[in-house]
Amino acid sequence: MTLWIISAVSFRKEHHLPGHFWPSGERSELVKRKRLLDSFAMIAYLNKEKGFENVRGVMAEAQKSRDSVLMNEINVGEVYYILFRKRGPEKADYFIETILASLPILTVSNGFADVINAAKIKAEHPLSFADCFAVDTARKYNAVIMTGDPEFKRVEQLVEIEWLD
Repeated sequence: MTLWIISAVSFRKEHHLPGHFWPSGERSELVKRKRLLDSFAMIAYLNKEKGFENVRGVMAEAQKSRDSVLMNEINVGEVYYILFRKRGPEKADYFIETILASLPILTVSNGFADVINAAKIKAEHPLSFADCFAVDTARKYNAVIMTGDPEFKRVEQLVEIEWLD
């Protein structure tokens, strides 16, 4: 498996986007629902695997509209440890310091109530604990989860899933 790391600079150039893209605070009523990436979607994007075009397109759309794509900090941690194990600490650090910091992604932190909500989801559904944080975050922000992870079929009644093609 080859790890393709798409730099934020090449991403912006490819999509003819400005160098800054953080949320502006003003939103149109016609803005689409927020998207939330789980670790599966981010890894697919980084490795140019099946469905990475969907993720790239959503990020380009968010960047153009000065909006953001959500990602729970637990899922960011998942991506980090996967990169650390498979590619080494340098690639994992590069992901955090350069790639994540340069993409239109809003990392969502967790409070105690979020941990308990994720634990309740875990108690009721056969899903990894990290994925439960994605589900809880999607519910909290009324976001659509982008993933290709078949585990999420078990919670389609809880949140809307956009499957990576």
